[in-house]
Amino acid sequence: MALSEAITGAETRKHGRDIGFAVGIVIILAVLFLPIPAFLIDVGLAFSIALSVLILMVALWIQRPLDFSSFPTILLIATMLRLSLNIATTRVILSEGHEGANAAGYVIGGFSQMVMSGDFVIGLIVFMILVVVNFVVITKGSTRIAEVGARFTLDAIPGKQMSIDADLSAGTIDDKEAQRRRAELEEESSFFGAMDGASKFVRGDAIAGLLITAINIVGGIAIGYARHDMSIGEAADVFTKLSVGDGLVSQIPALIVSLAAGLLVSKGGTRGSADQAVFGQLSAYPRALFVAAMLLTVLGLVPGLPFIPFVALAGIMGGIGYALPLRARQRREKENEAQRQEQLSQEEEERNSVKSSLKTAEIELLIGKQLSTRLLASHQELAYRMGKMRKKFAAQYGFVVPEVRLTDDYSIPPKSYRIKIHGTVVTEYQMRVGELLVLVGNNRMPDMPGEEVKEPAFGMRAFSVPEMFADDLKRERYAFADNMSVLLTHLSEVIRNNLPQLLSYKDMKALIERLDPEYRKLADEICSSHITYPGLQAVLKLLLAERVSIRNLHLIIEAIAEIAPHIRRTEQIVEHVRIRMAQQICGDLTEGNTLKVLRLGGRWDLAFHQALKRDAKGEIREFDIDPRQLEEFGQEASTAIRKHLDAGERFVLVTAPEARPYVRMITERLFPTLPVLSHVEMAKGVELSVLGSIS
Repeated sequence: MALSEAITGAETRKHGRDIGFAVGIVIILAVLFLPIPAFLIDVGLAFSIALSVLILMVALWIQRPLDFSSFPTILLIATMLRLSLNIATTRVILSEGHEGANAAGYVIGGFSQMVMSGDFVIGLIVFMILVVVNFVVITKGSTRIAEVGARFTLDAIPGKQMSIDADLSAGTIDDKEAQRRRAELEEESSFFGAMDGASKFVRGDAIAGLLITAINIVGGIAIGYARHDMSIGEAADVFTKLSVGDGLVSQIPALIVSLAAGLLVSKGGTRGSADQAVFGQLSAYPRALFVAAMLLTVLGLVPGLPFIPFVALAGIMGGIGYALPLRARQRREKENEAQRQEQLSQEEEERNSVKSSLKTAEIELLIGKQLSTRLLASHQELAYRMGKMRKKFAAQYGFVVPEVRLTDDYSIPPKSYRIKIHGTVVTEYQMRVGELLVLVGNNRMPDMPGEEVKEPAFGMRAFSVPEMFADDLKRERYAFADNMSVLLTHLSEVIRNNLPQLLSYKDMKALIERLDPEYRKLADEICSSHITYPGLQAVLKLLLAERVSIRNLHLIIEAIAEIAPHIRRTEQIVEHVRIRMAQQICGDLTEGNTLKVLRLGGRWDLAFHQALKRDAKGEIREFDIDPRQLEEFGQEASTAIRKHLDAGERFVLVTAPEARPYVRMITERLFPTLPVLSHVEMAKGVELSVLGSIS
């Protein structure tokens, strides 16, 4: 009930406003034909002046021209109001002018006395100057700006429409935003087109005011002389004062409205009110204010020119030029502080929200209480070294690994740390806080107080000694590491072992976007016809799983483009890519252009070859080897490989191309970091040094 009454009341008010507006237009038209008393003329002239001032103020304070899109309509109504009042005052002047200066109302009489000071010649000159200023300067410039603005706006409509359609097709904007932009474009074209015509109202108003004043003067003198027995001089004095006063009362509002029209059309694409646009841009260059102040000072010192006005203005401009940078700096500081507070509040809100509990860090390092206290003074160095480690990974493997989140966790043992990948603990180690870790390997233990332990990253024999023996270790040339170095080495090795899990789909897309346009196009072609983007990601992950760098992504895409039309299995695509990247793979594993290799041996080559089961087309269907043979191979491979690893040699295991993935699958469980290459992956120009064979 209340809602229906409110709707009915709103419709009644709207209906009443429509009727009132129509009645006002009818009254303006009625004034053209019906005689009205001088009192109502005073009211009408005062309303005309008030309306013109209101129009000027709105034109000053609007943010953009389209916010005052009703200006052409208002301009037409204001012009008709002034013209109807002109006709009404003409009727009163010609009929009642012989009675004195206030015969046409006190507004006209007051203006004639104020401006003319009792001399109609002065008033006539002032009136002519106002007409020239309005007609020649303001109206002519506004008309030209409106014409050019309308032409350029209409010419730009097709391009803007195409831009909106392109943004909508690309998904940058939605349907509602596209409709809003189209409506704004239509409104803009209509507004500037209407302003082009509305400027003619102002120009015609100025011409009409000049003609009406001239007619009033000539007609008034003739009527005063012929009908009221006035002399030529007396009639000229009375009717000229009244006519010029009437012209001034009409031209002042016309001048104000012309100024408003000029401000509106000259605003163009500038946003913000007129004072913001003018003062903001004039005061944006303090050096210009200093130069102007210097010039005014020089003019003040010139003999014959007044000193005080120029120097006072120079001081004001210099003070403004000095204060503006300070205010700008304070404003920037406040904005930065507000942004910082807003960011902190957003981060706090995200931390406290339920959704934040669903997010897991890709790499997270949890440090126990005692270890965290030990490293507290070195947190900045720890963050710096982790940043360098990420840069090293980016250069070595071709993609940026995620940032490491460092967290103090008091729920774990106080001397321990944990490393999580995607929220899952992959390793944990209890650090001997305040001690040095001596890497022993097969060498003898140091003759110092300590305890034999295992190094966490590679599982090597190590010896933990107090930090006070650091100088003794240096003298005996033992390699050792402090707590932070042990932690970072372990973290680095964990990241290296989990590179496939850290290469996300987003990372892969970012890598493709950084390629040259030709390679981006090639990637799009093969991923749309032969392999999917997730399939491409799977290829890169399999390469990273064997620590093959993907820094030469363009070569990888070329190799995939060669084989993808013929082979669908990801593993076979990876083998082809490895062959094409043999130079890089061998180059990353060689020392002094020499690649040390350990052969599989004839016996095991034959065993693996026989374990490969093929289908009718000759393609490998499965790998089927006797478990006893597999166990025997593991024992022999461990013996041969461990011997060379303990000797500190860097080498690769070489086998037949078809058996390579399966040999790698078996050996990675025993030696995750041992590279396994096939015979066809031996690059040209690489010198081979055979260490032996597993058989």
